[in-house]
Amino acid sequence: MKLSEIKSHLEGEVIFSLDEDIEIEMACGSDLMSDVLAFVKSNSLLLTGLINPQVIRTAEMVNIKAICFVRGKMPSDETISLAKEIGIPLLRTGLPMYESCGRLYKADLPGCYGK
Repeated sequence: MKLSEIKSHLEGEVIFSLDEDIEIEMACGSDLMSDVLAFVKSNSLLLTGLINPQVIRTAEMVNIKAICFVRGKMPSDETISLAKEIGIPLLRTGLPMYESCGRLYKADLPGCYGK
């Protein structure tokens, strides 16, 4: 699914992106970076409520393709700058985590668990 389609399903907005046509293969929602390191697969979208730079560093380690901040959260300038430096697109949505994951699953974007 293209990042632009994900943005539409989540009624989201782009904070930073070089290319909204990138393909996302799967998605995972988590606020625990230890779970992200253990379970998230490459080329996926991470949905999270955490907005600190550690999210970007964790995403870089497991080759996450994009991050969407849920519950209307806006990351700090430091977090956005780090994402730009590394090249990880950032979205945000006003939806809660549960509904965000549900909308993407309903749109046939698979989760990271079990793949």
